[in-house]
Amino acid sequence: GPYDYNLYTLSADDQKRIKQLPRSLDEALDALEADHAFLTAGGVFPQKLIEIWINKRRQDAAAYHQLPHPVEFEKYYDL
Repeated sequence: GPYDYNLYTLSADDQKRIKQLPRSLDEALDALEADHAFLTAGGVFPQKLIEIWINKRRQDAAAYHQLPHPVEFEKYYDL
């Protein structure tokens, strides 16, 4: 992207070829873990710092996943 045409008019096969942004923190961390060369190029960030940061964010995501969804809270916790 950016695209100057209506993406919804594309065939299903063409739509599958368009890259999408991560839909969750977990997907974003997976993408960062798979490709972070741009952060280590020129010594901007050391590899170890990136690994530690990703691990910490994974811990944050795991803690977040343990929380009830607002709909669950509304439905079950006000009984």
